[in-house]
Amino acid sequence: MAPWRRLSSGRLTWLQFQWIVISFVVLLSLANRSSGYFYSESNEQASDDRFCFCQLQGTIDDCSCNVDTVDYYNNVKIYPRLKSLLVKDFFRYYKVHLNKDCPFWVDDSKCAMRFCHVEHCEEKDIPPGLKGDASSYHKYIKEVQTLTNCNEDLDVELGYLNTSISDKAHKEFQRWADYDEAQDNFCILDDHEPGAEYVDLLLNPERYTGYRGESARRIWSSIYLENCFQAHSVKKKNAYSAMIPYQDMARNEVCLEHRVFYRMISGLHSSINIHLCANYLLSEKSSFGFVAPAGVWGPNMEEFERRFSPHMTDNEGSHWLRNLYFAYLVEMRALAKAAPYLRNEEYFTGLEKDDREVKTAVKDLLTVIEGFPAHFNETAMFSGGTSSLKLKHEFREKFMNISKIMDCVGCDKCRLWGKLQVQGMGTALKILFSGKFDDKIETGLGTRLKQPAPPLRLKRGEIVALFNAFGRLSTSIHELEEFRQRMR
Repeated sequence: MAPWRRLSSGRLTWLQFQWIVISFVVLLSLANRSSGYFYSESNEQASDDRFCFCQLQGTIDDCSCNVDTVDYYNNVKIYPRLKSLLVKDFFRYYKVHLNKDCPFWVDDSKCAMRFCHVEHCEEKDIPPGLKGDASSYHKYIKEVQTLTNCNEDLDVELGYLNTSISDKAHKEFQRWADYDEAQDNFCILDDHEPGAEYVDLLLNPERYTGYRGESARRIWSSIYLENCFQAHSVKKKNAYSAMIPYQDMARNEVCLEHRVFYRMISGLHSSINIHLCANYLLSEKSSFGFVAPAGVWGPNMEEFERRFSPHMTDNEGSHWLRNLYFAYLVEMRALAKAAPYLRNEEYFTGLEKDDREVKTAVKDLLTVIEGFPAHFNETAMFSGGTSSLKLKHEFREKFMNISKIMDCVGCDKCRLWGKLQVQGMGTALKILFSGKFDDKIETGLGTRLKQPAPPLRLKRGEIVALFNAFGRLSTSIHELEEFRQRMR
């Protein structure tokens, strides 16, 4: 009997049913050969547009290395070292002034979320060396271990020290020294001011606290509109509309110094946004329905897409992510340039064993950083004579202004991390462009050794901010890879 013949009852035989199923599969297979997938090619393209925007490739603009190189070097070599280093006491306690008034506008808006609050550490938890108790330190410094008897060959007359200089004169001398040193700074240092206090960074991780609205928008609007070089000619209402379109920079319509300034700020902005998406407040309640005192935190894919996807950012999101890599390379170059200086630091907390471990870990990290194949080349900047000096001064003033804007952030925890990361980036710029860490200079007759200059000493707060800021950028690149894995 032919397989398609029906029985008198009107029902299909088992053989007929199998034949129909096989025919359907064959037809479906033929259809799929022409289209390639079970869904149309247009649907595939739409899916790719949505999910591949963070899969960056190729060369990083204004640098000589690829995204893949940075991903591997950071995620395999640098990020694990930083993760273990930054939990040490020297780097986890950061002294900062969080109660300064906003110098640009009157703003009483404060984040009402309980997660905006900064948990201050107790006095007993602060390492003794950070509180000025250097007694334990003096037990193991080289100078003390090699001291001889101070009374030997003592000559009272020759040893007489005239201490008649008044306290007022000493204060004036210190003011002069502070002023000279401040000329190399790219950001405000307020850890010496009354009201500054130590904060334990491990107790206050950078997260999305719920701080948003007009106050938050005004911060980034001020940074982009008032401090980016092109903003003075065009006043725009939207903070993000002041971002330089990628095509303008790709066509070299923006000079190198302006591009570097913008890309560093954009990279910092992207890094902060990644942290907020990776550590998002998913719920204030636990899985059992009870209020969780610490909240429930985790990655938010929708928020990440909202901040970086092409259709939400006018196709600029992937370029903003690329700027993260640029900022990372700039700060890495600063660490490499200052490596000889940083190796000689004591990283003193008053706890001998911990200090020795930190110093060893820092040396190991710096060796890895120095081994990176292609650092950012800062010598290409500010090399145009008198005009370049003016441009460097403007560059410095604008970044200094951004550090002041951090005192206008209405969320205490956001202000803490904003100040730390801006100060870290400012310290990197200080290392790169102050000239104090240069061992060579370029002249019209070639390269020669630089004349000895007054040594540049980094304060503890600058070193803590420099390493933590680089750690934040490193973490962002690591978290970006995790977002890619989730999207896949």
